[in-house]
Amino acid sequence: MRLTCDRKKSGMLTAIKTSPAALQKGAVKESLEMDESIVNPTDTLQIVEFPHDGVKAYFTTAQATESTLHDVFDRVAAEMAARDAKIAFQYLFGGRQFYPKAVSAIKKLDWPMTLLHGDACSGSTITGTQFIALSGAELHPVMDGERKVGNWYDTEDARYCLLGDIRADDLSLSREEQALEVFEKMETLLGQADMEFTDIARTWIYLNDLLEWYDEFNAVRTQFFKERGTFEKMVPASTGIGAGSAAGEAMVCALLAVKPKHDGVKVFAVPSPLQCPAIDYKSSFARAVEIDQPGSRLLTISGTASIEPGGKTVHIGDTEKQIELTMKVVHAILESRDMDWENTCRAIAYFKNFDEAHLLADYCLKNNLPELPVAISHADVCRHDLLFEIELDAVKVN
Repeated sequence: MRLTCDRKKSGMLTAIKTSPAALQKGAVKESLEMDESIVNPTDTLQIVEFPHDGVKAYFTTAQATESTLHDVFDRVAAEMAARDAKIAFQYLFGGRQFYPKAVSAIKKLDWPMTLLHGDACSGSTITGTQFIALSGAELHPVMDGERKVGNWYDTEDARYCLLGDIRADDLSLSREEQALEVFEKMETLLGQADMEFTDIARTWIYLNDLLEWYDEFNAVRTQFFKERGTFEKMVPASTGIGAGSAAGEAMVCALLAVKPKHDGVKVFAVPSPLQCPAIDYKSSFARAVEIDQPGSRLLTISGTASIEPGGKTVHIGDTEKQIELTMKVVHAILESRDMDWENTCRAIAYFKNFDEAHLLADYCLKNNLPELPVAISHADVCRHDLLFEIELDAVKVN
């Protein structure tokens, strides 16, 4: 794998890896030559830098365990401080029991942390963390009461808002009522940035005991989208996964919203060449959404699994085959937008059986993929017979 070289060819400014030794020496190695493709390498930060309209976004993927959590946070904070970047968002991949420890690992948590490891499965270990940080932009906080849940910022071309850890306040409500409250709260929070619900380009939705009520959740989402005019504008990309939460809420959500300031910024849904629209089987999300701004493009691909063009699950009981088809589908979406695996800035792979996580690394090695910044999560996918799902964001500088 030729990490930096390949990604520069793809229009990305920099892709870097750091290790504790490099950090202690005050150096970051920006050019690496490796013979193998490795998914989620240990003891390494994977940082992808993406410039857009005077702002630089840094996507960081890191391995972490319960014993190394403090060290990883310190390393990420040091790396971002060296770039004059402020952390705006974080995913943590571990069971809900690790949430207090993660918060205590930082003197003051000044950004939303969204827990992604599925207590619906085991949630017994921490497998990693992802951060999004920004430099060159003034971050304006979005508050849910006294709790900071995200930031919005302006460029010359658009306003952006990234929110996380959005949850209902009243846990005595039914699951469907909590879902409705979360959607209503998303809308209210966006109002702090002078944005509307229909400005949402991407959602991440984590449902406790997802397999028990995914159909009911979809009915709530679809009705809310109808009432807000989402179907008339653009259905956002999304990931819907079975994951626990810090306090046992039925639903926790994150979102990315974009409000263009002129016609030179385009936000539009991207179809999957190898799958039907999810709306065809009553799941209200786009397969992918692209954000085109002067000089750069961000493609955010929804959670994707082993589903054939007609909408049915295929390769039932065979995780290896499900991975193969899923990666083929994702690659087809990338190619449809003149991108490839080298453009990946972050990804999350979800496994129903955590012992099978190595199969993704096996696939990447077998197919000579470049090193991907992938975090691994143990979670239920949206159907009983789906064993693997992956979401992926890709960037390209024009």
